[in-house]
Amino acid sequence: MDKEETPQITRRTTRSLASATALNPDNVAETTRVINPDPPTINDLVFGGEPISLDDLISKFPGRSSQILEIVHLLGPLNSPMLPLFVYGGASTGKTSIVLQILRHLNRPFVYSSCVTCYNPRILFESILNQLLLHRKNAENGYSNAKRCERPSDFVNFLREALTNVINNFKRNLEKLNSSELAGQGTGNMIYLVFDNVQLVRAWDKSSTIVPFLFNLYDLLKLPEVGLIFISNTSPDTFYSNMGYVEPIPVYFPDYKEDDLRQIFMRNQPNRKLYSSFLDVVLRPFCRITRQMDELSTAFKPLFEKYCEPLNDLEVVPNEDMKRRLFSHFQPHISSSLNEIFKIPSLTYSEVNDNKDTKRKGNPKNLGLIELDFHMSTCAKYLLVSAFLASRNPATLDASLFDSRGGSDNRKCKRKASEKAREKKETAEQELLMKGPGTFPLERLLAIFQCITSVAEDYIDEEEERNCGLGLQEEDGGLMSDVLLQLSSLCNASFIIKGASCPLEGSTRYRSTVSEDLALKVARSIKFPLSKYLYR
Repeated sequence: MDKEETPQITRRTTRSLASATALNPDNVAETTRVINPDPPTINDLVFGGEPISLDDLISKFPGRSSQILEIVHLLGPLNSPMLPLFVYGGASTGKTSIVLQILRHLNRPFVYSSCVTCYNPRILFESILNQLLLHRKNAENGYSNAKRCERPSDFVNFLREALTNVINNFKRNLEKLNSSELAGQGTGNMIYLVFDNVQLVRAWDKSSTIVPFLFNLYDLLKLPEVGLIFISNTSPDTFYSNMGYVEPIPVYFPDYKEDDLRQIFMRNQPNRKLYSSFLDVVLRPFCRITRQMDELSTAFKPLFEKYCEPLNDLEVVPNEDMKRRLFSHFQPHISSSLNEIFKIPSLTYSEVNDNKDTKRKGNPKNLGLIELDFHMSTCAKYLLVSAFLASRNPATLDASLFDSRGGSDNRKCKRKASEKAREKKETAEQELLMKGPGTFPLERLLAIFQCITSVAEDYIDEEEERNCGLGLQEEDGGLMSDVLLQLSSLCNASFIIKGASCPLEGSTRYRSTVSEDLALKVARSIKFPLSKYLYR
């Protein structure tokens, strides 16, 4: 086949097809074309596949029309300079998919990099340069990168050079097109750098310089043809630093509402009425625990099979009597499935069964205290304990309770307190209890949260050494990843309430409403020594 007759396949399409194509030893020419595809061109920076209209894009993502229109407006018409965007929201809210589909709708070239796969600065820098330099790693080049880049200063120089070449290529291609072809082409001179899962950068080494460096790329490059889009699971407040840079424009993706989730789950269902009756039963109780699409879809798949067990024909349209029979059959399985929604770092199921008898013989009283009557993520538990300590302890004691040497557990040799001093202390404790829980600002809550999570990590490491590694597993993303989103959930559940704003500080103050017994239960479930940090 001549080179002119070879079909053009975009880079993003080839990635998905290359792994699915089986090698055929009888057809060497076909095999060679799969293993060694055509060299990448400048057109591979555009999203492959059929173009998508704005109406199809909005209908594809229910409940996200306002975010889609806002991002399209911020990107602007063809060849419009833009300020950096910061797209944020909880997990499984459609951030990445919508951003990429908008670039597909607008037919704009872009470079995508995820901080999940690019897990350190060097891999991130080299991944971006490989795409801009149209470099594909293969056996011929020893699977090497186009540039070796470890330092941010080198990355800026390489990136500016690569972007300049790409932009000049776009301009030369546009000069060759006439006005009618230009209207159909629609790529323009702009190129967009998309950084996904930016919140993970904070866990990298030297993150205190990498995070401001990424946000400062807009000023360092000084290229109006380059647009920066940052995607994160945490809000912009968690990235603020004392280094000056152009603040990105925030675009918030809230959690899906129940009606939006219903529209999403109802798509591509062969029997819509049967699945609608299933959602009538499971959607509301599960939405009270989580609204993440990945968790709900994982939970609903086996539940729907259990729901349809009494049916011989899955194409039947259920009437009211059939719905009642299906519900009575399905009801006992709902509560057990609710227990499996959250992925809480703990011992595995087999390890729990192996140690169940030992725990019962060792201290049966503690087992009843550890068990909770409700479901809560690990991050929310630490946040609830932090709020309880902030409400119970005076703010003046935070420095002594949460110092770097272990807080109140490190006691120096002191003189024996006099009877008058003991009476004064008891009176102060009684007054503190009579006043009830106090209010605290958000800054103090986050400071205590960071301190007790670091204490818990040290405690877990000691437990793992004693128990031969059968301790808590480290949670992906870190506990600080969604603390602000968890705070909103705790406020909605009335575990934490918002108080009046301080007239001097001008900031909102919070108050913990949980009892000491409940706080001790939550603390024991995460193996945190709460009693050592309470002011007595």
